[in-house]
Amino acid sequence: MEITAGQLLSQIEYPSDLRKLSKEQLHQVCDELRQFIIDTVSVHGGHFGASLGVVELTVALHYAFNTPYDQLVWDVGHQAYGHKILTGRKNVFHTNRKYKGIAGFPNRGESEYDTFGVGHSSTSIGAALGMAIASANKGEHDRQHIAVIGDGAMTAGMAFEALNHAGVSNANLLVILNDNCMSIDPNVGALKEYLTDITTSHTYNKFRDDVWNLLGKLPVGKNSPRHGLQARSQRQRHGDQIQQPLRKPEPSLFRADRRA
Repeated sequence: MEITAGQLLSQIEYPSDLRKLSKEQLHQVCDELRQFIIDTVSVHGGHFGASLGVVELTVALHYAFNTPYDQLVWDVGHQAYGHKILTGRKNVFHTNRKYKGIAGFPNRGESEYDTFGVGHSSTSIGAALGMAIASANKGEHDRQHIAVIGDGAMTAGMAFEALNHAGVSNANLLVILNDNCMSIDPNVGALKEYLTDITTSHTYNKFRDDVWNLLGKLPVGKNSPRHGLQARSQRQRHGDQIQQPLRKPEPSLFRADRRA
């Protein structure tokens, strides 16, 4: 069975091609990327849910950051199918997890976009932190380091050890928490309940919606009131979520939107 990419996805071999598109076209890219994963995995096998849940996040990260110079680390790795497709492996994606085919997880020997070899959970924050410290020591202060971790992997001690270290370092590190209430099975435990309480909180969601609507009415620009309000609201919202003030230079912790 021949599987073909959509109109826009067929034009993308690397993230540099993706960045040539307009923001308005990214919705179509996401739709085509999701369909390409479904068509390929349904025939050749692989992990469905994890990669489908981060399609929009994957496109946004490669569009916003200058990968591979900016270093992107995926925790566990089976959510990285979209990442592989957008980073030069679309035409061989059907060989995923097959003999002499591409790896089912990020593999440093396979692509410069795969910054860390993974296959087990909870290592992304520590790996990205190490890269960030190394970049700082080399004077690469413009280099960004992003760790994407799910709420399931977030429960492991290794992730908390890395956060503890990152919180007292001056490393340029962004941690994205992809909270979808799933690991191998539906998540359980106190952290899962806490994160669910945050996302279902009427107060939190009303505040988020009000700020979003307000900022949409303001002019855009680095020196505009919108920029300052947005930065302050993000800091305040973050402090509310963790129930303590945000201290510098702690790494930012963002939550990815839940996707089916």
